[in-house]
This record gives sequence, C-alpha cells and structure tokens, in this order.
Amino acid sequence: METIIKILLWFAYLISLYFTIFWLLVLFENKKEYKIKKLKKLPYVTIAIPAYNEEKRIKPTLKSVLKLNYPKNKIEFIIVNDGSTDKTKKVVQNIIKENKSFKIKLINQKNKGKGAALNRALKIAKGKFFVCLDADSYVEKNALKKILPYFYEKKVACVLPALKIRKPKNLLQKLQWFEYLINLFYKALMSRLNCIHVAPGPFSVYRTEILKKVGYFDENFNLTEDLEMALRLQNKGYKIIQLLHANVSTIAPKSIKDLYKQRNRWYKGSIYNALKYRKMLFNKNYGDFGLIQMPLIILSGVIALVLISSIAYYSLWPYIDKLIKMKYIDFDIITLIKNLSFNFHLLDLNFTNILVAIIMLMISIYTLKKAHTATKEKISKQGIFSLIAYIVLFYILLGIMWIGIAIDMIRGKKQRW
Repeated sequence: METIIKILLWFAYLISLYFTIFWLLVLFENKKEYKIKKLKKLPYVTIAIPAYNEEKRIKPTLKSVLKLNYPKNKIEFIIVNDGSTDKTKKVVQNIIKENKSFKIKLINQKNKGKGAALNRALKIAKGKFFVCLDADSYVEKNALKKILPYFYEKKVACVLPALKIRKPKNLLQKLQWFEYLINLFYKALMSRLNCIHVAPGPFSVYRTEILKKVGYFDENFNLTEDLEMALRLQNKGYKIIQLLHANVSTIAPKSIKDLYKQRNRWYKGSIYNALKYRKMLFNKNYGDFGLIQMPLIILSGVIALVLISSIAYYSLWPYIDKLIKMKYIDFDIITLIKNLSFNFHLLDLNFTNILVAIIMLMISIYTLKKAHTATKEKISKQGIFSLIAYIVLFYILLGIMWIGIAIDMIRGKKQRW
C-alpha cells in the first residue's frame, strides 16, 4: 500500500512541478502586447443578469451596473427572473420604476437554469456585445470602456475583467480572496497563449454574433455553462482575453457548506465539460490549449485527490497501525506508557520530501507575490494570519472537498443551479 502511495505522490509532485515551471517560463518570456485600438464610437451593449432567488443581492448589483460610465442610449439591461420563489421579481420591478431613464427589461420564466436564462436574454439582445453579469457581483464604473478596446480583431470572442472577492469579512472569504488573485494571475498568463478555459459569470463580455453563431449557451442544466462556452469557443478557434485592470467584484461563500456547494458544481462541471470536449485533449491541432490546458483540467482533480489521500495516510496510518498492534499486548496501555521512549535522529527525516516541500513553498510564495503585484493589491491586505492560513490550509480544504465530489460523481449525484 505504501509503495502505491509513494508512486502516486511522486506522480503528483512531478506533474505539479511541470505545470508550475511551464507557466513560470511563460511569465519570464516577453510580455505579449495586445493590439488594442481606440474606439471611434461606442457600440451598443446588452447586459444580461440571470437571477434565481436573489432578492437580497440583486439591488446593489443593479445599482452598481447602472453607474457604468457609458451612454444610456448605448446600453440595455435584461434581467431574467428564472423562477425565483422569493421577492426577486418585486425588487427588480421597483428598481425599474426608480430608473425610468434606463432601458431595463424584466423577463419572468419558469425555472430552467442559468443557461436557458442567458439564452432568453440573448435572443432579444440588440447589442453588438453581450455581457453576462451574475446577480451577486459589482462592477467598477469604467470597466466596460476598459474592456471593449480589446476586441481588436474578429477572432476575439470574449474579454474577461479582473474578478476579485468583494469585502471579505471572515477567514474563509479572505482565503478565497488570495485564491482569486492567484487564479487571475494564472489566467493572465494563459491569455498570452490563448489557453483560457472558463469565462466567469461576473461581467464576461462576448461578441453577440459569435455567441449566436456557435449555438447559444448550453441549456441542459450544465453545471458550468460559462466553462462550457469557453471550451466551445476554443474548439471553434476563437480567442479569449483576460485583463487585469477592469475590476469586478463578487461575494464569496462565507461558510464551508456554501463553499462546498459552489466547488461541487464548479469541479463537476469542469470534469463533465472536459470529457464533452475530449477530442481537444492532447490534440496538437489546438496548440497549447490542447496539450497543456485540457489535460490540466482533468489532472487538477486527480492531483488534489492524491495529495489529500497521501496526507491522510501518513498522518493517520501510524496511529491506526499502533492501535491494531496493541491487541498483541491485550491493550495494556499502562505498560506501554511506562516503556515509552523517544528516539529521534536527524537521519530519520525524509529529506527528499522535505526538499520537494521547500521548493513548492518557495514557488507558491513567489507566485503569491507576483499575483499581488500584477493585480495591484497589497499582499498583507488581509493580514499575515490569513496569508499563512492560505498557504498551509486552503488547498488541504479543497482537497478534502474533492473527495466528496469524487464520491458524488461515482454515485452519479447531480445538482442544479
């Protein structure tokens, strides 16, 4: 058993190190400059907001987006109430009455899922560009004007903002704040090679004609319709660009239960959609996306499971083994304690594992620093304790969640929006 664990653990080490070094090499290369062009005139834009039981959060979201620095006659808002059972409909109706100078349309439909809600808006959208906005997100006023110039050629199908956590309060939200910055940094590197595999719900901007051309969003209660659309765009040869200076914020789950529900949906959706587009996997015709990003979608879950299983094995098995062996002394604990001795020698340490751990820790700290610099955030903003907890604990927590997700997948358990 221990031999198998060691083989799997080294597999996880080597794969993790390979991908980490690959992206660091991309970082050290000359930075790719996008050939942005100044807008001669501002295009008409549609902002779609799908909402399901968002009575408490949709009002500040709408207030945020209504403050965009963009002409009122060049923008429309379509809110799709997807069968909410709370007061979402009433809240939106009140906002419409209070802001009659804006073009705001409310559509009410039976609960069909986020993909269907977005398609309902897309079918009547008049904008040249179609913006998706989750009902728990907030946009800086100049975000749209910062994003649109990056549609410098027709192959650019989607441009993404810098998505951050909004005002983290408890430790769990602060840990996610670090995670989002790291992911944002890596996505900026992926953008250089056109390797982005997900376009998050908060303020992803698409070319409307391309969304319609590729067949609209998946309505089959896809757990991650944003990831599915990004994979489809990559499959069709389009480009997705990640920005670091057009800020959008979202509310992070504040409890372990809510975080697990979110990640359960995200990670399952990643695996299901990667399998759906498996023809791109290790396919050199799709460039770095097929050879690097597609395998990483699958392997990230495998690596997480291997690492957390190894930690559990080496942490718990020695004590379980001792407990089993105690039957040979009739569980005479007192005698065992009397003869207990502490024998430790420096050579008993596993220096290979320690070296690997130190290397990974140094790379993690370097990446954290670069991510904060790139996103113009102070690394100490959430406190030193939160920073240490992120480095030491957060990915162990996600690994534990991966175990639950793997069990759900084996059982065929699914969930909806």
